[in-house]
Amino acid sequence: MCQLPGREGKMRRQDGAGSLLMLFTPLLIPLGLSSASELPVVTCGSVVKLLNTRHNVRLHSHDVRYGSGSGQQSVTGVTSVDDGNSYWRIRGKTSTVCERGTLVKCGQSVRLTHISTGRNLHSHHFTSPLSGNQEVSAFGDDGEGDFLDDWTVLCNGEYWQRDEEVRFRHTSTDVLLSITGEQYGRPINGQREVHGMAYSNQNNYWKVMEGIFMKPSEPPRTDTSHSEL
Repeated sequence: MCQLPGREGKMRRQDGAGSLLMLFTPLLIPLGLSSASELPVVTCGSVVKLLNTRHNVRLHSHDVRYGSGSGQQSVTGVTSVDDGNSYWRIRGKTSTVCERGTLVKCGQSVRLTHISTGRNLHSHHFTSPLSGNQEVSAFGDDGEGDFLDDWTVLCNGEYWQRDEEVRFRHTSTDVLLSITGEQYGRPINGQREVHGMAYSNQNNYWKVMEGIFMKPSEPPRTDTSHSEL
């Protein structure tokens, strides 16, 4: 298996085969799926790409392990819009089930499961290879890992809206999912390090982009109150 060395940051990119959207197209009606334009809120069971709005890269993973730190599956940011390894399924937090179509609330803890490898977005007290921040990896088997896979959605209002920028705070260690621009070298020039930061800034913001969106199981309520990011 190809590994990512600690400071040198070299690994082989393994793109997903084909488009996830094409794969799911025949299932749109029976599974209650919706096009992006029809669904203003984010729901459990949806399969999405997440864009870091400061650096304009999408959250990405692949079956390539870190060569330092935990040695777990690496997580990066990529500029490619159509890379199949950038899809993540939104699920309930560890040991819970968030039913398909359930509206995701601001302040709710979720898991993000990588579609291609079945591992969950994860963090822990290891040092990231390039920036020296907290390592973010992908962990588990077939979508099952541990409590370090849980991330709290920080957003305004009552529900996570598709058109807003949100933050993800690691539920156990309180770091924020971030990118600060460090790039891996050959053979994956341009892929960015993803890590956890202890403080909030513009590097922490993410927005839902392409994906397959489950229709809400209930209509969102109108709420004028706001929670802090």
